[in-house]
Amino acid sequence: MIDLHYWPTPNGHKVKLMLEETGLAYRELPVDIGRGDQFEPAFLAIAPNNRIPAIVDHAPAGGGDPLSMFESGAILLYLAEKTGRYLPADLRGRAEVLQWLFWQMGGLGPMAGQNGHFNIYAPEKVPYAIDRYVRETARLYGVLDRRLADREYIAGDYSIADMACHPWIRPYESHGQDLAAFPNLHRWFDAINERPAAQRSYVEGDAYKRDRPMSDEERRVLFGSGPTSR
Repeated sequence: MIDLHYWPTPNGHKVKLMLEETGLAYRELPVDIGRGDQFEPAFLAIAPNNRIPAIVDHAPAGGGDPLSMFESGAILLYLAEKTGRYLPADLRGRAEVLQWLFWQMGGLGPMAGQNGHFNIYAPEKVPYAIDRYVRETARLYGVLDRRLADREYIAGDYSIADMACHPWIRPYESHGQDLAAFPNLHRWFDAINERPAAQRSYVEGDAYKRDRPMSDEERRVLFGSGPTSR
């Protein structure tokens, strides 16, 4: 059994999608990042960077004590190696997947995340920041679109690279992007949306979302140093 400490952000969706694809038994433990659950001592013990997602594997390979992990990319790699799925065993195939996994971690995620922050959550509009991150998100979409011009998935076969990137494309409208401008990316995006594991992951995860605007306190907790009191 794996404990998944989760909230329905793109990084949270990445790991939930992988668990759904592999069929590993897991228990979902919501971490309400607007309420400040990520600052609880029990969560910090397994995720010292106070960010979701994190996992605890109660049956790691070789036995022994439960193994905890934070950082979504590291978790995807761990689960791929644990199951022997969605990461090629051969040198060149593995290298292809890992390059694109780290591309998402170092590029697509941070840039799209800043895009979303300045477009949606920032208390004041900063035109320079909005323009910069919308344009950089478009550039990264273009990189992915060109990559997908001659292959079905990012590294050929469906892999953790696709699972890492797809949740960061889902908010394309709020990030100021039009998928019609990226036909290869659009085709890939739709194909993953049709996968049963993706449908389960997103429908279940989105059930946590609030149907109201973020409050000032939630915004302060999410983008500040922590909750006012616990």
